[in-house]
Amino acid sequence: MAGMVRAAEKLKLLPTVHENIRQATTDAPLKMLFKGKSPEDLVKWQSQFRGKVGELLGPHTPPAQWERERLSVQVFPEYRREEFLLKAKGMASLPVYALRPDPKRFGKGPFPVVLCLHGHGEFGHDAVAGIDHTPERVENIRKANYDYARQLVREGFLTIAPCMRPFGRRLDEGSRKSKTDACAVTFVRLMLLGETLMGANLRDCKWALDFAATLPDADIKRCGCVGLSYGGRMAMLTAAMDMRVKAAVVSGALNMMQERIGNRYSCGGQVIPGLLKYGDTPELGGLIAPRPCIWEIGSEDGLVIKGWDKKMKIRLQYAYMAAGKAKAIEFHHFEGAHRWDGSTALPMLKRVLR
Repeated sequence: MAGMVRAAEKLKLLPTVHENIRQATTDAPLKMLFKGKSPEDLVKWQSQFRGKVGELLGPHTPPAQWERERLSVQVFPEYRREEFLLKAKGMASLPVYALRPDPKRFGKGPFPVVLCLHGHGEFGHDAVAGIDHTPERVENIRKANYDYARQLVREGFLTIAPCMRPFGRRLDEGSRKSKTDACAVTFVRLMLLGETLMGANLRDCKWALDFAATLPDADIKRCGCVGLSYGGRMAMLTAAMDMRVKAAVVSGALNMMQERIGNRYSCGGQVIPGLLKYGDTPELGGLIAPRPCIWEIGSEDGLVIKGWDKKMKIRLQYAYMAAGKAKAIEFHHFEGAHRWDGSTALPMLKRVLR
C-alpha cells in the first residue's frame, strides 16, 4: 500500500501535456530566422522561407478554371454592391462581394483593388461589406468599425470581400448552434483530407484576387489587402504569399504563435502545422518586405500581449531594414480596443495604390 502511495505522489510531479507543449514551444528550433543584412540577403531568404511555408500550408492554389454566378446587385448613392458565387469542379464554392465606386464621382476606372478580409463572427463577410439591415448587424459593425470594404469603396477603391471558412453563410445551421469550436472541427477534418484550414482560406483569398483581375474596371496591378483580427492574420499571409499585393494593413493581429501556444488557445484557422520548426509570424510578416505595411494596435486590445508585441516588432523591422526600406513598415497605435482604425491606413493606400 505504501508503495502505491509513493507511486501516486511521483505521478503528481510529472509534467502535464500542456507543460510539455509549453516547454517544447519555448525550445522551438525556429531554424529559418532571417539573419541577413542586405536586400540580396532578404530576397534569398524570402524565396527559401516562402517555399517552406507553402509546403507547410498544403494545397493552396486556386482553380485554373472556374465560373461565377451573380447572386444579387444593389445600387447605393455612393457605390454599387454585387454578390457572386465562384464555382469550380471538385472545390468548395466561394461567396464574394464586389463593391464598385460611384462612376459619377470617380469615373469609370479602372480602380485600384483592395481585398478586405473579415475575422471571426457569425456574419462573415457581410459585416465587412457593410450589410446592416438588423440592429445586431449594426452593433457588430459599430463595435469593430468593421465595414472597411464599404468605407474604402467610398474613397474610390474597388473592394473585394470573400467569405472565409468556417464563417458566415459557409457555416451550416447545426455547426452554428453547436458548442464545439467550428475552427477546430474544420481544421481537423481538412487535415484528414490532406489540407489545412489556413491553406484553404489562403486559396480562397488568392481566388478572390483572380476574380478581381477579371473585372474590367479593376486594376489588379494596384492591389492592397486589409483585415481585422483573423482577417488581419489572413491579410498578413495573403500579402506574404501573393506578390500582387502591393500594400497591406494588418489590424489586431500582432501576435506570435509561441505566445499563443504558451498562454492561450489559438483556433485552427490560425495554425500552420510545423511552423515553429522554421519561424513564426514575424517571419511571415517579413515576407511582405519591402512592400508598405501598417500594423494597427489598439491601446485596449487584450489580444495583443505586452512584451511579445515588442519581440514581433523587432523581427519585422529587421527585414525592412535589410531591404533599405525601414520607413515602409509602420506600427499605428490608436486609442481603442480590438477594432479596425484606418486613420493611417487610408492615406497609405491612396499614396501607394493611386
